Amino acid sequence: MNILLWHVHGSWTTAFVQGGHSYTVPVLPDRGPDGLGRARTFDWPDSVTELPPERLRDAEVDVVLLQRPHEAALAERWLGGRRPGRDIPAVYVEHNAPVGDVPATRHPCADRDDLLLVHVTHFNRLFWDSGTTATAVVEHGVVDPGHRYTGELARAAVVVNEPLRRGRVTGTDLLPGLARAAPLDVFGMATADLARSLGVPPDRCRSHELPQRALHDAMARRRVYLHPVRWTSLGLSLVEAMHLGMPVVGLATTEAAVAVPREAGVLTTRPDELAAATAALLRDPDAAHAAGRAARQAALAHYGLKRFLHDWDLLLEEVVR
Repeated sequence: MNILLWHVHGSWTTAFVQGGHSYTVPVLPDRGPDGLGRARTFDWPDSVTELPPERLRDAEVDVVLLQRPHEAALAERWLGGRRPGRDIPAVYVEHNAPVGDVPATRHPCADRDDLLLVHVTHFNRLFWDSGTTATAVVEHGVVDPGHRYTGELARAAVVVNEPLRRGRVTGTDLLPGLARAAPLDVFGMATADLARSLGVPPDRCRSHELPQRALHDAMARRRVYLHPVRWTSLGLSLVEAMHLGMPVVGLATTEAAVAVPREAGVLTTRPDELAAATAALLRDPDAAHAAGRAARQAALAHYGLKRFLHDWDLLLEEVVR
């Protein structure tokens, strides 16, 4: 099967393109958001080909995988007038939880009869108002990085991009209180000024911007994975941390509430309990290792790559039939 999709979310796309299909990603000279092309910091197989818009016109495409509202118009223009959902089968993958008036948030693809809306969590499907559009759920899967956890550093790892801009969404306002209970290492883009901006001593909140290949090893050296995010679909960094064998302490919100089993760590809606649980695991390496083993077992069982790709194969076969 020949699948056209945009390179939007690196970790998710890396898992998706491990399947047994051919994948085409648009590329533009500036490699901007609509033409990133092949990944440069993730390992992608040779089955992924990047093509400029002028070569997409004659490309053989069996299904278009849309991920942003404007991509349907882009695809129609770049595919020489072939319309996703009408002339070519199409699915729309929604990666995000709704925002705004959440219980009543209408999805951009609501009331469509020409495509299938695929959510990455059951929470997302429950909370988005999709109208009469057919929906499905294919839960996350990741490439297994292996059991790398050592927990040798008595610090908590937090993975978040742009924490200052995103603020309460990512729980950035909770970090000063958490840093008083446990020293933090925050990994992600635009984290360089985080400690100073939050008024936290530098040794209690260190920032790291690492390439993907180095991130997993760095995370696995920290004793706890801390997930203070209030509102997100289900952070793939959380799923990756569980695969690494890290114990998890996080807010019991959105899909995280069902993704992390009790034996894998602590989920709570109380910031004081979040801080206390993190500090307790830092003091008890044996408990941290035991929770980490449970987290990895749960991740392999529920968020493994084989299950993810199998679910997508079944869905795509139905769409193009």
